[in-house]
Amino acid sequence: MSHKHEHSHPHDHDHTHTHEHDHTHEHDHAHPHDAKPDMSTREKLAVLLAHWVDHNDSHKDNYYSWAKKAKQAGLDTIAAHLTQAGDLSEQVTQQLKQASEHLHG
Repeated sequence: MSHKHEHSHPHDHDHTHTHEHDHTHEHDHAHPHDAKPDMSTREKLAVLLAHWVDHNDSHKDNYYSWAKKAKQAGLDTIAAHLTQAGDLSEQVTQQLKQASEHLHG
């Protein structure tokens, strides 16, 4: 599913821009990076980290699913790359979770 939306990012400058996402999976795609301007950096990071973990895991699951389909279709090299992408995404998720633990710890 492809969609366009506008949002602000909680960093040093406010701006609005449009970008597209091409998704072949279903998930809640609310964008918590429309953080309130009065939120602290710590509060914004708490919201963002939770969102990034969920979003990254959704992509990871998709990579593994398509790796399996590619393997079944005899596309072994493609399957290997998608599996590697899933593995790397898992590493990203672990880093995000560790950041969240330090934030809350």
